Amino acid sequence: MKLFSGYENKNVIVLGYGRSGKSAVNALVSLGANVTLTTNEVFSDEESEQKYNAWGVEIVDGHHPANLLNQADLIVKNPGIPYSIPFLKEAEERKIPIVTEVEIAHHLSEAPIYALTGTNGKTTCTHLLGEMLENNGSSPILCGNIGYPATDAAMEAAADDTLLMELSSFQLMGIKEFRPNIAVITNIYQAHLDYHGSVEEYVHAKLEIFKNMTADDLLIFNKKQASMLEGLDIKCRIQYFDADNAADAYAADGNLIVHGEVIMPVKDVVLKGEHNIENILATLLVASAHGVSLDAMKQTLTTFSGISHRLERLGEVGEVIYYNDSKATNNLATSFALKSFDTPVIWLAGGLDRGQSLDELMQYAGHVKRIVSFGQTAPKFKALAEKLDIPYDVTDNPYTGIELTHRYAVRGDTVLFSPACASWDQYKDYERRGDHFKEGFAKLS
Repeated sequence: MKLFSGYENKNVIVLGYGRSGKSAVNALVSLGANVTLTTNEVFSDEESEQKYNAWGVEIVDGHHPANLLNQADLIVKNPGIPYSIPFLKEAEERKIPIVTEVEIAHHLSEAPIYALTGTNGKTTCTHLLGEMLENNGSSPILCGNIGYPATDAAMEAAADDTLLMELSSFQLMGIKEFRPNIAVITNIYQAHLDYHGSVEEYVHAKLEIFKNMTADDLLIFNKKQASMLEGLDIKCRIQYFDADNAADAYAADGNLIVHGEVIMPVKDVVLKGEHNIENILATLLVASAHGVSLDAMKQTLTTFSGISHRLERLGEVGEVIYYNDSKATNNLATSFALKSFDTPVIWLAGGLDRGQSLDELMQYAGHVKRIVSFGQTAPKFKALAEKLDIPYDVTDNPYTGIELTHRYAVRGDTVLFSPACASWDQYKDYERRGDHFKEGFAKLS
């Protein structure tokens, strides 16, 4: 951890007590700040309350009174708290800086920071890159939006480690001086408009990742969306990836090619999906810049089968392959999954009805031989099956659904659980939904 005096004797409000809030309090106290923690919830962590009292941290729970702003020098907010709440509106009017805890991580980290963001693919890239670095003998620490707070990671990291920091648009809206050594933007599509208010604001948040980068730093960007960078004052180097056209990293003649060098055949890559080819190419550019060997790249790409709930290959039963893609909570994510297979597919889908039409998925369903659906959207999937003129069944949930798909699957089929819907009609999150599907698979195997 670097010695940093910028927070010493500053009056800092930590807004929200999630994992990032707890990490921010711990770091700020160690850096000599005067910390006030405020949360809308009743603070019920007695052990932490005693510790914070001993440290001199003031706890204000149940509300965010405006008088807390009277002496405030800085606010470190939970990324999920919108800027539209009155407390933050008042802070902005008073010109009090508002950051997220990744800003603190930047100030503390001795290790280089590789920051990864994008609408889709950032988690896959972060895990894939982590394995490449490990296979090359490096010490990556995965953190940020991935679950481990960035500030905790920065305090832990030594100079010869590497922070692989997955960042959401929510986190990136709250940076001032944050500067990664390498930044990756996998892609930018329309998302989180309920938080950002407009597509323009969402895009702006994503592009904040490189605003402080210099000629010593590297931005890795999707060449298909290069027009987004036009007219911007970009001081860092840029490398592009493209699955279909020549770039710094691209796919051609069945091979993955990076800086003109053939890495390996695409057919030998375990991770499925056209969208994952772009994720792989972006990751290879980071790995190349880091100095990862060709052997370590190949080793990783021939063993890495994805992460939980993201087109995760569960295994085979009776020469039928089962995939868990519970993270696919919208049409776009499911379209990527459906495009990934040229074998007959039994598609298990459904969940919360957010009012979206499923018709746009018809163009990707050419290999689908049967749909099995559950949840609020089951009637919509029945209508889709009728339009596709394929058989349809309804089931209670993914657990019962996998048993039903097993009855219909024959040798050479693929069973794809890709819901295209959020989970909240039946589950607290997509992870629990995916785990329920995996429990059903365990019974089969």
